[in-house]
Amino acid sequence: MDPTVAPPAWAEGVLRLVLSSRDRDTVSGDLLEAYRDSVRPARGGGAADRWYVAQVMGFVWRRHWLLAIGLGLATVARTGLDWLSPPSDFHTRATMSTLIGVGTFACAGLWAAWRSRSIASAALAGLVTAIMAATVSIVGALVLLAIWHDDRTLSAIAGSGGLAEVFTLPLVLAIPGVVLGTIGGIVGRTATGGIAQRRLRG
Repeated sequence: MDPTVAPPAWAEGVLRLVLSSRDRDTVSGDLLEAYRDSVRPARGGGAADRWYVAQVMGFVWRRHWLLAIGLGLATVARTGLDWLSPPSDFHTRATMSTLIGVGTFACAGLWAAWRSRSIASAALAGLVTAIMAATVSIVGALVLLAIWHDDRTLSAIAGSGGLAEVFTLPLVLAIPGVVLGTIGGIVGRTATGGIAQRRLRG
């Protein structure tokens, strides 16, 4: 094993953030060993780096897919309702969508910090959840538009904010995703610290 050979530093950092504190050293060490001992000698530097990044993205996906897809599908459902059954007042639906988004990002951050004991992992969880949910939302909106694009639906789309809002708003949520994920992470990190202190006193 050549200790000077290393995968992309950013990918290794992301991996350590998404792993639990218990598994961090073991899993990252095993992946690094495979990268150095077998993958890089067999594939070369560029291909080995891509392999490593793919492994890290697999861990990221497995840690965040449930909340992200749930939020994305909720957004698609809201979009469909606004297009096919537009209300006279969007306030109630907007409030519900906001609460679902806030709750999802905060829960993602709380869970990440609880597992990893790192607030940085909570910020990452909020960002990843936002990006994955945005992807689901945009793809879902494209499917809806492919199915329903009659004059009545297009009029409802214009009345609910237009296509620009449908396709850009999910991406803008990356910023509040990071902020709310961090807030949830602070709560999660504080809770794990309090539990650890009670165990020590007990």
